[in-house]
Amino acid sequence: MGSFHLYHLMLILSILGAVLAENLGNNSSESYWLLRIKSEFIDPFRVLGNWSTETSLCAWNGVTCSDDQNHILSLNLSGCGLKGSISADFARLTFLEILDLSMNSLTGSIPPDIGQLQNLRELLLFSNFLVGTIPSDIGNLKKLQVLRIGDNLLTGKVVPTIGNLTELEVLGLSYCQLNGSIPKEIVNLKHLKLLDLQMNSLSGLIPEEIGGCIELQKFAASNNGLEGKIPGSLGKLESLQILNLANNTLTGLIPVEFRQLLNLKYLNLHGNILDGEIPSELNQLVQIEELDLSKNNLSGPINLLNTRLKNLEVLVLSENFLTGSLPANLCIRNSNMRQLFLADNNLSGKFPVDLLNCSSLEQLDLSGNNFEGALPPNLHKLESLKDLLLNNNSYTGTLPPDIGNMSRLETLFLFGNMITGGIPAEIGKLQRLSVLYLYDNQMSGSIPNELTNCSSLTEIDFFGNHFSGAIPATIGKLKYLVLLQLRQNDLSGPIPSSLGYCRKLQRLVLADNKLSGPTPPTFRFLSDLFLITLYNNSLEGPLPEVLFLLKNLSIVNFSHNKFSGSISPLLGSKSLTVLDLTNNSFSGNMPSRLAMSKNLRRVRLAHNLLTGNIPSEFGQLKEVNLLDLSFNNLTGELAPEISGMEKLSHLLLNNNQFSGLIPKWLGSIQELGELDLSSNNYNGTVPAELGNCSKLLKLSLHSNRLSGAIPPEIGNLNSLNVLNLQRNNLSGTIPRTVQQCKKLYELRLSENSLTGTIPPEIGILSELQVILDLSFNHLSGKIPSSLGNLVKLERLNLSSNQLEGKVPPSLGKLSSLHRLNLSNNHLKGQLPSTFSGFPLSSFQGNGKLCGPPLVSCSESTRHEKKWLSESSVARIIVAIVFTSTLICLGLLYVMLKMWWNWRKVSIACSETGKSEPKKEEEWVYGEEIKSGEYWNTNTMALLPSQDKQMSNSTCIFHLKLSTESTKNPVV
Repeated sequence: MGSFHLYHLMLILSILGAVLAENLGNNSSESYWLLRIKSEFIDPFRVLGNWSTETSLCAWNGVTCSDDQNHILSLNLSGCGLKGSISADFARLTFLEILDLSMNSLTGSIPPDIGQLQNLRELLLFSNFLVGTIPSDIGNLKKLQVLRIGDNLLTGKVVPTIGNLTELEVLGLSYCQLNGSIPKEIVNLKHLKLLDLQMNSLSGLIPEEIGGCIELQKFAASNNGLEGKIPGSLGKLESLQILNLANNTLTGLIPVEFRQLLNLKYLNLHGNILDGEIPSELNQLVQIEELDLSKNNLSGPINLLNTRLKNLEVLVLSENFLTGSLPANLCIRNSNMRQLFLADNNLSGKFPVDLLNCSSLEQLDLSGNNFEGALPPNLHKLESLKDLLLNNNSYTGTLPPDIGNMSRLETLFLFGNMITGGIPAEIGKLQRLSVLYLYDNQMSGSIPNELTNCSSLTEIDFFGNHFSGAIPATIGKLKYLVLLQLRQNDLSGPIPSSLGYCRKLQRLVLADNKLSGPTPPTFRFLSDLFLITLYNNSLEGPLPEVLFLLKNLSIVNFSHNKFSGSISPLLGSKSLTVLDLTNNSFSGNMPSRLAMSKNLRRVRLAHNLLTGNIPSEFGQLKEVNLLDLSFNNLTGELAPEISGMEKLSHLLLNNNQFSGLIPKWLGSIQELGELDLSSNNYNGTVPAELGNCSKLLKLSLHSNRLSGAIPPEIGNLNSLNVLNLQRNNLSGTIPRTVQQCKKLYELRLSENSLTGTIPPEIGILSELQVILDLSFNHLSGKIPSSLGNLVKLERLNLSSNQLEGKVPPSLGKLSSLHRLNLSNNHLKGQLPSTFSGFPLSSFQGNGKLCGPPLVSCSESTRHEKKWLSESSVARIIVAIVFTSTLICLGLLYVMLKMWWNWRKVSIACSETGKSEPKKEEEWVYGEEIKSGEYWNTNTMALLPSQDKQMSNSTCIFHLKLSTESTKNPVV
């Protein structure tokens, strides 16, 4: 059934075609094909509306017929808004001489059938969306004089068959995506006058053969990848007027053969890698009007003389390595020089006074050189000057008052010099001045009120000077001001309220001054303001509520001032991207309205008096990468919704009063690079889920109430630089997985309850530099010798643990170490000799360490031989006490016995009438034995000399005396 309908449809179309051919008379063939061509176009503006059988063919829009009205010679449909593709049926219009389909929206490829139009003289398909390659069949168009198919999406190479178009005068292939090299066959195009190949991806060399195109007047091949040397054969193109080879990778010297291009008006070699000097032969280009040799590697002096180049209007030599001063005759009186750009070279000397002869100069750029000295007082001789760029040199002296006579001046760049003094009041005469950049100088004094008479000013930048005094109260007269940059000066006083009348102001930068007082309520008129920075001043008071009207604010930095009250007035803009209010006295709860600024990227509210919790709405801030709320009075637990801040890379909540457990969902924020929850009231354990934050560089949880073990998942943080868990209640051992954190340069685990040994694997962390602090724990065992591998380490603290054994000699290799603390352990043995420069306090509390700065190990050895061990001393003391007790009891017995004998003698004498003997010296009992006397019993004399009276009575002495007198040993 389908084939039956198709047969009848074709039959009907045949009949219609026959009827149509009959009705169209002599022109039936060409009109038929035009109607077929029309059917492939989309005609939104109905330009082809009169293409019908009811209208004469030669009256159709865009159609031009031969004189006898029999054939179509030209079809011009340029700029008609046509869409669709180019039909192959154009090949049927065999008499066609001009085909112009340019500046439409045609797609598809160029049909090869176009090559059948043997009479075609002009083919214009430029500025469409054509794709594919250039068909080689185009080489069949022997009569073609103009071929312009650029500004399309064509790819592939420039086909060599183009060399067959020997009548070609214009070849336009620019703004495509063509690649490959320029074909040598182009030499055959003897009549070529324009060759435009710019803005493609052509590569390779410029063929020498191009010198054979002797009628060439314009050659543009800029913005490609052409390489190698510029062929000297270009010098043969004596008719050449325009040569543009900019932005390629051409190397070598500028050909001296260019001197033959006597008709050259425009030469652009910008953005290549040409070197050597500027050839003096270029002075022979007497017709040259524009010369651009910028952004190359040219060196040496400027060898161009305006006495020869009288037609030169534009000279651009910027971004080279030119040296020396400017030639005296570079610019002569009555010259035509309008633009002189010499920026970013190594030119030197004082301001070239000869340039003042260039009364026609409109733009002068000497920036980025080594010019020095004072600016000439008669700059006003450059009466036509609009733009004066002298920035980034070494100019000194003051800004000459005569500058006020440069009545046409619009742009003045003097930044990056060493200009001193103030701004002359005469500057107020520059009614056309639009941009004034004086930043990075040493200027001082007040900003003159006359400056506000420059009613055309749009940009003022005085950053980095020493301007003092107040901002002019009349600043509001600058109705067109867009930028006001006064940062880093010594300005004082209040912000003038008239500033609010600069209604076009977009960027206001008053930071780093001494401004005081409140924010003017007139700021409500700055509806275009998107950047305002007031940081590092002494501004104070609450913010005006009317600031809420500034709906375009994007960047706000009021940090380091004395502002107070609520931050809500700054939250009227949904365009906020940066909000920095650090170090003020803002108070109140954290406003949930902040979440309405969906484009926020950085929020810094640290060092304020904010209270309450973080609103759960903050989870809607999908673009925030930095949230700093540290040093406030925030409380509560973090809402799970905050995990929605998926781009968060810096989360700083330290020094608040947050409590509860550290949320496990923090491990789901994949972009997290810095997490600081220190100095809060968190308890519980360190979540193992933090090991999922693979981009984490800093993890600081110190000074909380965390307990439990350090999770081994910490080892998953391969990018970690800083790990600080000190001052908690952590227990257990240090996980050996810490060895996987190979980028650690700071490790602090002190003031916890960690046990076990120090993992030797810590010695693998070769990037440890700032500190390794394991102090005030319960670590035991020996110090691993592997710690000697930490050659970058600057501070090591293992104090107040239970470490024992010797200090490994390998630690002596830590040449970067400048602070060391091994005190209060059980270490012994000799210290490495390199430790002699550390103070005694580094080793105190280790009784058996020796070597500088402690006592020498030889002295320590003698001391050990002299003094017994503690257990031996204890046993000896017990024995001595026991023996002394026995001796004293025996002595007591002897004395009692002696007393008893004496008593008997005394009685006997009394009875016999003998006189009473002289009373003997009283015995001393219980006298304390001095230290060391026990050790000398083998050498002391137990019998005192007979001619000396006994004076020191000890138990041992009494014992000897008793045995002598009684002849009765006490045993």
